[in-house]
Amino acid sequence: MKTGWFLPVLVLVQGICATFFVSDIALTVLGLRSRPISWQTREFLEIGAALGLVLGVVLGWIAYRRSQQRVRAVEESLRLMQSAFKDHLEERFCAWGLTPAERDVALFSLKGLSLSEIAELRQTSDGTVKAQSNAIYRKAGVSGRTQLLSLFIEDLMSDGD
Repeated sequence: MKTGWFLPVLVLVQGICATFFVSDIALTVLGLRSRPISWQTREFLEIGAALGLVLGVVLGWIAYRRSQQRVRAVEESLRLMQSAFKDHLEERFCAWGLTPAERDVALFSLKGLSLSEIAELRQTSDGTVKAQSNAIYRKAGVSGRTQLLSLFIEDLMSDGD
């Protein structure tokens, strides 16, 4: 079941069926019906419209369930990727020999926080965070935050060679 064309067609069929019922009632109430149709034809039209609405509900429910399954699969994939990235960060931090304080600073730096924001979160001075940042860059073999971030972006983009 392709959702590219399926859902619009489903909505169109339900719209036509609902329009039939609403227009039938409106024409009857307003007395605008130009000529009556036979009761057999009317019954067939009503049965067809009702079946269209019921089919729309059933197929709509199926489409909803499938979309929920896709959402759950994507969320699980995202959780796995987040976990793998966190593990990768920890491996890099261990390989560089970062202290727990430097790990915090490195993580906050990768998240894009400024030195003063990191200092405020860690309840330390800006100078301490700057010194820890310099130690991180030295241990990682980079010259600054941008290069530190680029190491991880490069890892994400690599094919695993």
